[in-house]
Amino acid sequence: MTRISSSAKIDRTAIVEDGAVIGEHAAIGAFCYVGANVVLGDNVKLHHHAVVEGITRLGDGCAVFPMAVIGGAPQSIRHDGSDTRLEIGANCIFREGVTVNTGSSHGGGETIVGHDNLFLANSHVGHDCRIGNHVILSNNVMIGGHAVVHDRAILSGGAAIHQFVQIGRQAFIGGLAGVVNDVIPYAMVVDNPAFMGGLNVVGMQRAGMSKGEVHAVRRAYQAIFSAGTVLDNARALRSGPDALEGAAREIIDFILDRDSERALTTPGSRRRGSQA
Repeated sequence: MTRISSSAKIDRTAIVEDGAVIGEHAAIGAFCYVGANVVLGDNVKLHHHAVVEGITRLGDGCAVFPMAVIGGAPQSIRHDGSDTRLEIGANCIFREGVTVNTGSSHGGGETIVGHDNLFLANSHVGHDCRIGNHVILSNNVMIGGHAVVHDRAILSGGAAIHQFVQIGRQAFIGGLAGVVNDVIPYAMVVDNPAFMGGLNVVGMQRAGMSKGEVHAVRRAYQAIFSAGTVLDNARALRSGPDALEGAAREIIDFILDRDSERALTTPGSRRRGSQA
């Protein structure tokens, strides 16, 4: 049975299927579609012609703009058609034409999106992805299935993220970058095929990191991507006499502990492939 809060406002032209749950003070605009297995949290706003379908939960305060389709079926020929899910946290904004797919039968069955994320026009999140918190996807960003994007990463316009790739926390992906390998936290990645152009120093400063911590990240970066192999250098740093903390240690742990079959995106001088 449909459960619609008495404080919700639903345009007479909208379609809300029987079974949907609509939270307090939600607003559903003209010609919207809400599927039978959708849960809209409190203060959610669907602008006209927005679609939320599938087994989808949209957190409090989210906004979906015209022609966006949230909760569409996975775009995978291996999917067997079984029910899969999409979970979205609070205060996410999905601008015009954004698409976010549910999980797939072969990939865990669930796509998860955190809170306070901004998805600009025509960006796409594929099946079984994991998107953290405070992430920004600029216009036309494409994220393939099973990818992981950690907190506060920024993906610039037209960037393409290969399936299964992991993007570290607060990494910055340049416009039109084609990212086929994992990206360490705090990296700045550019070009197609993508390579590291350095560190996202501006982002670190805006996040309130001290000069000392930024310098520690720089030293770790230089040591990791110096002569030798990336994994050996990272192991040496983690087991060395000078204990790494904070962001520098986070980079080391990302490299050594990640569950991924992808190589690492490396600096420009090593862009033809990681020695990891």
